[in-house]
Amino acid sequence: MKLERLIISCGGTGGHFFPGLSIARTFQEMGGKVMLLLSGVNAQSQAQCAENFGIKAIALPAMPAWKRKPVQFACGLLKGYAASVRAVKEFAPQAVLGMGSFAMTPVLLAALRCHVPVALHDGNARIGKGNRIFSRWAKILGAGFPAVNGDKCRCQVIDIGMPVRPELLACAGISRSEALNQLNTLFGCDLKEDNKTVLIFGGSQGAAVFNTVLPQALKCYREHDIQVLHLCGKGKKSETEKLYQDADFPVLLLESSDRMEYFLGSADVVFSRSGGSTLAELALFGKGAFLIPYPYAAEGHQQDNAEYFERNGAACVIRNEDFTVEKAAILLQEEVGVVSEKLAERGNAAKKLARPEASVRMLEEISAIIK
Repeated sequence: MKLERLIISCGGTGGHFFPGLSIARTFQEMGGKVMLLLSGVNAQSQAQCAENFGIKAIALPAMPAWKRKPVQFACGLLKGYAASVRAVKEFAPQAVLGMGSFAMTPVLLAALRCHVPVALHDGNARIGKGNRIFSRWAKILGAGFPAVNGDKCRCQVIDIGMPVRPELLACAGISRSEALNQLNTLFGCDLKEDNKTVLIFGGSQGAAVFNTVLPQALKCYREHDIQVLHLCGKGKKSETEKLYQDADFPVLLLESSDRMEYFLGSADVVFSRSGGSTLAELALFGKGAFLIPYPYAAEGHQQDNAEYFERNGAACVIRNEDFTVEKAAILLQEEVGVVSEKLAERGNAAKKLARPEASVRMLEEISAIIK
């Protein structure tokens, strides 16, 4: 039986939504019909984002964290469950795919009630608690990285990789020269091919440690051959800009950008967090990195992700509390200030970890469970 109709449940942060959207877009391009059922505080904006690509999406009723607001959680769960049952019955999917987090609970309960097969995806090296619980009712779980706790799941765990946006897949082979030219055109800057390009980004919300430490460390850099691309996070540009005052190197400072293909394509060295999507994109573009895992990530999953890259020679991992101005300045001088073979070696190692086929693989595995 060919997979023709699929519901994808996404909830919470972009780390769950965008991989789900990437799978949905791939499935749609293959001729399939897909619907997204969205939960969490960003559900409305995420629904609009999906519909911009011609994908039907429904924002479910809000379901706040049960420990903080148990009554509102229960009401949201019941309303979301009722809406999900209606959607499943009307859309009649052959399978439901949950992208992780407890926000997918109403949708997966609806799938079970309607006897629709369930598949799961987890974008991190450590399978999350929600996925571990729901694995007892799922047929398969696709993992973004080799799972460090796959034995805790009750269904088959398959290493398929982390889905990335089609725009990034299309531009993965972009030359550094073309990427720099695109940034100059888009943002009216004057980035030079002869300069070493340092890319700094801390995910969709930015990272305070990057915004404070790296501007100061970069101003300690003794050479005059660098330029900086810094995505500082929403609402943090003004305070970060002050720290770059009197810098004697070019800086392109933005809150965020939806053209990451040009930023990644331009970079010679990267400082970033280690969320699943970030690492998938670094691998796709063959960029080694200095990874500073977010210390409060659920169950320390960013640390597991980063260590996987480090074990494979694709990154240097630094603990958040150890990432000081002094430490960053030394790294810049030793690994950027000289012709460093380490940077090239890490980039090559990262490229070997790329999984550009992840969306297609996930759809193939879902097809297999409905036969």
